Amino acid sequence: MKRSRLQTARPRTALRCIFSSYNGRVKTADVIIAGGGIIGLSAALELAQKGFRVRVMERGRVMSEASWAAAGMLAAEDPTHPAELAQLATLSIHLYPEYLNTIERLSGRLVPLRTRATLQTSGNDGGFHHHDTATCFAISAQEAQRRIPGLASRSHSYLWLEEVSLDPRDLCAALPLAAAAAGVVLQENTEVLAIDGQDGWVEIRTESGTDSAGAFINCCGAWAATVQNLSLERPAAAVEPWKGQMMMVRLKPPLDLEYALRTPEVYLVPRGGGQIAIGATVERVGFDRRVEPSAVAWLRALAAELWPPIASAEVVESWTGLRPGTKDGLPLIGGAGQPHCWVATGHFRNGILLAPATGLIVRQLLEGNPPEVSLAAFNPAR
Repeated sequence: MKRSRLQTARPRTALRCIFSSYNGRVKTADVIIAGGGIIGLSAALELAQKGFRVRVMERGRVMSEASWAAAGMLAAEDPTHPAELAQLATLSIHLYPEYLNTIERLSGRLVPLRTRATLQTSGNDGGFHHHDTATCFAISAQEAQRRIPGLASRSHSYLWLEEVSLDPRDLCAALPLAAAAAGVVLQENTEVLAIDGQDGWVEIRTESGTDSAGAFINCCGAWAATVQNLSLERPAAAVEPWKGQMMMVRLKPPLDLEYALRTPEVYLVPRGGGQIAIGATVERVGFDRRVEPSAVAWLRALAAELWPPIASAEVVESWTGLRPGTKDGLPLIGGAGQPHCWVATGHFRNGILLAPATGLIVRQLLEGNPPEVSLAAFNPAR
């Protein structure tokens, strides 16, 4: 992915915000965003660069939940994704070079790409439902083993995807700095409890009091349903946590893995220095954060079955993340059932991938402009 440098001009600050009247109430922000993960901060950064005064309220620390725990694959053409994600994923991949450029410029921190291709093998059904493209095409088992020495011999299909990956922890360090540099106010340890949309403004209630803003966006991830007075009770739009356990191993030199490896059951994502992230379980167990040795051992066994050198690698760490999932596996992007209230959550396993496009679309919605892609499949009222 080629990344050109952006101009260093300051964002426009004279933009005429659509939230100009608060019926005499004190303005605390044009937009308050609940949730300081990658979706919330990406939306905040997009809005701030267009002149909006933005405050992010995060129940804990920013970028410390699903964003920190993710694998970091920008897998826009993964054949296991729902077809409804295709347009949004394609838009996000198109935006990613400028998105990373902006973050690096504002934060002064690099967010390097860790891999530039992925080998995906089929699961037990033995095949894929896909169409060859210039960046995603079938290869033979022999070719797969040539590209990735040590790959186990499997009687399955193979896809070569020219997709990139990054280390989400690089983003976790850089994105909050970039947002703050753009003028976003980051308010940690502040949980949004309830909202009340009024004519021209929104009242936001937290444990420490009440704030007012021109608009509110729920980007609370797995905690989205805990914000009271929002219409997220429909079965398809009900957001709940899906636990994912992961681990990190370190290869013994001179062993190394140049590309990401993925099956429907397990993935291996190199992160530099011989370290490889391996994941992930998909568990519907509520807000359980426990790391279970049996699950970690299962992941390692699956990874070693795919690429045997993993069996002798050193285990560095293991962790869990709570993904925000919906019944149909699609995100919620759109109005949240009250005046000037919006939601952008439920990205499940694709938050890192879809963050730039979601941020852009949120800004377009708040400005009253047509979104870049159809949001019919992501309608919170579906």
